[in-house]
Amino acid sequence: MSANASVSWFKTGLTGACPRCGKGRLFNGYLQVGDRCENCGLSYAKFDSADGPAVFIMFIVGFIVVGGALILEVTHQPPYWVHAVIWGPLALVLSLLLLRPLKALMIALQYKNDAAEGRKVDG
Repeated sequence: MSANASVSWFKTGLTGACPRCGKGRLFNGYLQVGDRCENCGLSYAKFDSADGPAVFIMFIVGFIVVGGALILEVTHQPPYWVHAVIWGPLALVLSLLLLRPLKALMIALQYKNDAAEGRKVDG
């Protein structure tokens, strides 16, 4: 399972394309990974992003939301309901927007690095 040098793992990850050919779709639904690439036939069965994307999203969205809320609070001191109206929906939207591309990026990196569960790495 060696990566094709002409296919960018970063681009295929962000677009949700097959990590081998860059043309097939990785997802069947919003987050449901397909069985295989309809273009090159790569099986997606051994790829699993697990909780990795969620952890990164918590850090990214948390930094944006908490940082923004602190700045708003220090500069304008709005009522608490303003914070709820702004930061609650923003956290939800950012999380949903980032989840699919980060999941695809994790799978693309697994393909690029030939990652497998339970293997000892020499070196």
